[in-house]
Amino acid sequence: MNKFDKDLCSVQEARDLARAGQKAAIAFSTYTQEQVDDIIKAMKEAAEKFAVCLAKAAVDETGFGKVADKTYKNHAAATLLYEEIKDEKTVGIINEDTTKGLLDVAEPVGLVMGIVPSTNPTSTVIFKAMIALKARNAIVFAPHPAAADCTKKAADMLARAAVAAGAPEGIIGCVSTPTMASTNELMHAKEVSLIIATGGPGMVKAAYSSGKPAIGVGAGNSPAYIERTADVKSAVAKIIASKTFDNGTICASEQSIICETCNKEEVVRELEKQGGYFMTPAETDQVCQLLFKNGHAMNAKFVGRSPQVIAEAAGFSVPATVKVLIGAQKGVGEGNPLSYEKLTTVLAFYVVNAWEEACQLSIDLLQNGIGHTMSLHTNNRDIVLKFAAKPASRILVNTGGSQGGTGISTGLPISFTLGCGTFGGSSVSENVSPKHLLNIKKVAYGLKDVTTLVQDDTSFQHPELNGGIDEKACAKTTSSCSVSAASPASIQQSSKKKIMNSLAVT
Repeated sequence: MNKFDKDLCSVQEARDLARAGQKAAIAFSTYTQEQVDDIIKAMKEAAEKFAVCLAKAAVDETGFGKVADKTYKNHAAATLLYEEIKDEKTVGIINEDTTKGLLDVAEPVGLVMGIVPSTNPTSTVIFKAMIALKARNAIVFAPHPAAADCTKKAADMLARAAVAAGAPEGIIGCVSTPTMASTNELMHAKEVSLIIATGGPGMVKAAYSSGKPAIGVGAGNSPAYIERTADVKSAVAKIIASKTFDNGTICASEQSIICETCNKEEVVRELEKQGGYFMTPAETDQVCQLLFKNGHAMNAKFVGRSPQVIAEAAGFSVPATVKVLIGAQKGVGEGNPLSYEKLTTVLAFYVVNAWEEACQLSIDLLQNGIGHTMSLHTNNRDIVLKFAAKPASRILVNTGGSQGGTGISTGLPISFTLGCGTFGGSSVSENVSPKHLLNIKKVAYGLKDVTTLVQDDTSFQHPELNGGIDEKACAKTTSSCSVSAASPASIQQSSKKKIMNSLAVT
């Protein structure tokens, strides 16, 4: 019996899937809106039916998170998303402006490549397949090796449902033996038109470097600021509910709590009452040594784990009632490991004197997860407006980061791919949705007579053109319009003054 190299087999599989996906995409591009919506509905029903089984498969394979919470994420990616997009037009004329004489005509992009993380494998597959097919695209998935089986199960389940509802064969594909070689092959396959990358920074960077259009996400490091006017009991409850949701595996989950000196005692009391365990400095150091390796990279062994598992591995024990571990930090960066992203049940804790300090601290923390998400708990609208200037694409108010950032508890689009904008090196700053997977063509009717355009334009007033152009006068005029350059020091001083003005209380 011949034994073939694993990488070679995976590359060949990737090529076959890309070819089949492109063929399906071409056929699917002729489908009507009604046909597309029937297929999406069938996919939603299948995903909901197998939501628990897929969640269990993900936890069993990866060890990350909780079955109940992963089930709800599957439900959100299927049913909640479907209810949101079911009436969205994605075929033919999707918008018309009769006043401006414009028509928006939607066309699919073709074959989409979906890169899937190990933290949210099945929900990400459901989400990306739903938005891809809603936009009349085919999709092929590159799983994370640590979640290969559950990712394949989710993709195959959706493919069967889609084909049974009338979609062409090959509309949803998934590599069964994922390797770096197969992922790289798909990224550079001529059949792939667009990449949606959800995963680590290296994978996202590779997607953007592939030479193809790509939609990627960045790391999250969301601070949660409990401002002095906040309802502390409610704020703590929401933070705990968010951070414990699937054991903190959603990148929009809170990573740090910031409170003020004036409400510190109440915040600490509520955190302890609601399941927070404040670690000693020694315990914090022990936990940090477990959580991070190679600098600030999260140790996969402790991603999505309970506080009891983490504490025991660190050499101390916590009661079964504890929901999150909390470690005080004195600053951001080196020497303060908890100031970095922790996709598990551990939070950093900071105390500031006033909102101005919280503002600067939030900016510093966001440098390690720039462009992603931050949370505010406040009853002061002016504070909300101040923090809306922070370098985060989602500023969440009085809600949990995990549920709020993904649109489950807010009016944001339901999404498991959260753009970070140019802050975080992403091509979009929004929650990714079907509209991002469409080519929208513009049909524009003429509104003005081009043969008399200049004569009819009353705002065009240059009578000097009638007597001919005086070259000497033009030269003299333009030379007198030169602008003296400002010194770098003056520019820096001006910028600093503008920033301070923007931070001033109105």
